[in-house]
Formats: sequence, C-alpha cells, structure tokens
Amino acid sequence: MKKIGIVGGVAWISTVDYYTEICTRSEEWHAASGLPGPPSTPEMVIESLDHNKAVAYLGVEGDEESWRGFDDYHRAALQRLELSGADFALMASNTPHHRFETIVRGVTIPVLDIFEVVAKESAQIGASEVLILGTAVTMRSARFREAFARHGIQGVSPADEMARRSTIELIQDLQLGKVEGAAKRLAAIAEECYQQFKRQPLVCLACTELPCAFPEWKMFPFFGVDDIVYINAAILHANAAFNFAVE
Repeated sequence: MKKIGIVGGVAWISTVDYYTEICTRSEEWHAASGLPGPPSTPEMVIESLDHNKAVAYLGVEGDEESWRGFDDYHRAALQRLELSGADFALMASNTPHHRFETIVRGVTIPVLDIFEVVAKESAQIGASEVLILGTAVTMRSARFREAFARHGIQGVSPADEMARRSTIELIQDLQLGKVEGAAKRLAAIAEECYQQFKRQPLVCLACTELPCAFPEWKMFPFFGVDDIVYINAAILHANAAFNFAVE
C-alpha cells in the first residue's frame, strides 16, 4: 500500500477521524480479502499544524499577497510529508482547498482535492443541488462551487448573513467540544436556507468539525437525520485516501 501523508491539526478532532476511518477501512478490506494475520494498514505520517497560526494566516479575497503566509504554511507541511517518504498527501481540512492550486505549487507528490472528491461522490448518488456549510472561506469559495458544477450539481452557500454567522459560531463551539444541541442548530440553519433552492438540497458538511454534531453518524459518508440528507466531506476524503493507497 502507498504511504499516506496527512496535513492535520486544523482541527485535531477531525484529524483523529481521518486516521480512524483509514484504519477501519483497512481492517474491513483485510477481512474481506480473507488474508491471514493481523490487518494490514497503510503507513501514515501526519504533520499537525497549529490551528491558531493557520487561522491567523488567513488572507483577504482579492489580495494575493495577503495569503502568502497561509499558502506557505500548508505547502511547507506538504513538502515535509514528501521528504518523509509519503507517496501522496491530503489536507484534513476544507478551508485550505480554497487555495489548493497555490498551496500544491512545487509539491511533486499527488495531493487529493477534497472539493473534487465531494463533488464526484455527490454526483454518483444523484445529487443535483447542495447547500454548502463550512467556514467563512469555504462558504464563499467559488472553487468549491465550480467543482460541483463540473459534475452537474448546483452548489450554493447561505445567502443570509445570519445563517452564515450561525454556521461559523456552531463550528467554533464544536471545536471546543460543545456538542449538545448542535444537530438541531445545524438543521435550523439548513431549513432557513431551503428557500434558495427549487427543491430540498443535500447539506454538505464542508467543515471537518461539523459532523461532530452527529456523534452516532459522524463516520458515515452520507446520512439522513430528520429528513435532511448530509454529505460528510471529511469521511469521503478519508475514504478516497484509502482507495488511492490500495490502488
């Protein structure tokens, strides 16, 4: 199996989920193959970034120079993974994928694009409209909407400022482990945004902490709760990493 490099730490909770999902998939793959002995798992190396520093480096749209620190911080982590012998890498966070092309510049190993993975997998289950919920950067990312559009899906972020602010506040609470009532808050945000669509959309949890609102479902790539179908971007990304490792 190929050696996997993970840029994690932004935030650490979702990094644990990536590691867990890849190892779980490995055990299932080993059992299904009927192989003897302990399960084989891909070798992995993790570069855990400082979440506070990564947020402090966020730039301003339209000002390329303002993103230099953010781009360099993530690129340097990918390059360290490359030097450690990783055959490919992934960034265990949605936000840096808004700057994907710039961040991976000069990195010679493949880097799995979470936006492309999510759009492709959503198309395969027949999605036509998707509500994108995530950080401020992810929700306004034209790059994410373009990825959905390439697969025939309309990706839309909340038009209402209050809904965007509520999503960001929920993410901040989840990063602190405040899970109680989070699922209801998320459902209320989604329902507030339905008027933007012709029909009820799938809801993309495009921040790797948002699935924590559903502890019993957070390791599923797609799941339904109270008539809302959610897309778990983090688990789809982790699954894509495992699949690439064993190809």
